Amino acid sequence: MTRTPSGLFPSGPPYRPVWREPHPVTGPGVAAGAALAAAWLLLFGLLGRDVPGYAWWTVVAGALAWAAALVLVRYGDRGVATGVAIVTAGGWSIAFAIVVVRWATSSNWPMW
Repeated sequence: MTRTPSGLFPSGPPYRPVWREPHPVTGPGVAAGAALAAAWLLLFGLLGRDVPGYAWWTVVAGALAWAAALVLVRYGDRGVATGVAIVTAGGWSIAFAIVVVRWATSSNWPMW
């Protein structure tokens, strides 16, 4: 009579295949995505000639960057998408802080 092993001491390979992620999140991927997103936001931010222009260009650039990050999450490298998302959120925070400081110093909402 053959006894079924308990599994405490495996005697062979697993019965089910082990799934490995094709594009794991790595530090260099996150750094590459962060660097590209920072350059992207910088280039778009330089198009603005004043605070409202800078803020709107940053919002547009961030929306495009997040759209690219969503595509990368689904079909590409999730590490790069993570770097893009983190830096884009930081860029939006900086733009928001600049708008709030202008609003606080001038008592006039600068976005319209």
